[in-house]
Amino acid sequence: MDSNSKILVQGITGKEGSFHTKMMLNYGTKIVAGVSPGKGGTEVSGVPVYDTVAEAVKEHEIDASIIFVPAKFASEAVYEAVDGGIKLVVVITEHIPVVDVAKFVRYAKARGTRIIGPNCPGLIVPGEALLGILPSKYFKKGKVGIVSRSGTLTYEVSYLLNSFGQSTVIGVGGDPILGTPLDEVTMKFDEDSETEAMVIIGEIGGVMEEKVAKLKKEGKIRKPIVAYIAGLTAPKEKRMGHAGAVVYMGLGTFESKTEAFKSAGIPVAKTPYEIREMVEKIVRK
Repeated sequence: MDSNSKILVQGITGKEGSFHTKMMLNYGTKIVAGVSPGKGGTEVSGVPVYDTVAEAVKEHEIDASIIFVPAKFASEAVYEAVDGGIKLVVVITEHIPVVDVAKFVRYAKARGTRIIGPNCPGLIVPGEALLGILPSKYFKKGKVGIVSRSGTLTYEVSYLLNSFGQSTVIGVGGDPILGTPLDEVTMKFDEDSETEAMVIIGEIGGVMEEKVAKLKKEGKIRKPIVAYIAGLTAPKEKRMGHAGAVVYMGLGTFESKTEAFKSAGIPVAKTPYEIREMVEKIVRK
């Protein structure tokens, strides 16, 4: 995604959709159309609104879509975007049933569409485009790629790293099933000429962090990585703020993730402030 990417907003007339459309436009994101059933023919912040994705793609070239549709209708919005041939779909919506997410993620992959989310803050390419709800003031153009399972920690860490800047920042989401997990993002960062180093903000639960560690250990990821894992004090078997932050049978614990990273030569910061010190060492090196 860059400043030339043409964006569609699904759910553009809703409270969240209209507010963040304005924020994204102010950042310079090229939003060319919106969709809201029954509101076709109207405008939001100068953006034309259509009743369906099919109508929007007939009138505009669209590279990506962002979904602000309520959970009850979000799955249908994803299917509509995929069937419209849109290759990148960011799903901001939370509380979508896991079974529904599993179905639309599989459907999208089979048709060559990448899903970011659900229950995520989206992504930003500083100085180029914002596709999500990330507060733009915390980001600055640079060479560090950040991928995160957390929302607010993403903003805090990005701000702490503003002396280096960010190439791209992606919040993958906090649900058990994600369209694009941590390991896929890190592989993309490894291929990206604009990214020199990576920061992973992980959480307890699941095995995404362990997968990244395995790729690094096997030499499939060459660029340096700094990691941070949220959830040190979380009680086992207890669901925390994110649906994916659940630890079962000793898997996905803070300890298992830390050990996996360290065995792969990935330094693990104890606090967000330590991330900056570790990145500084890598960049200077």
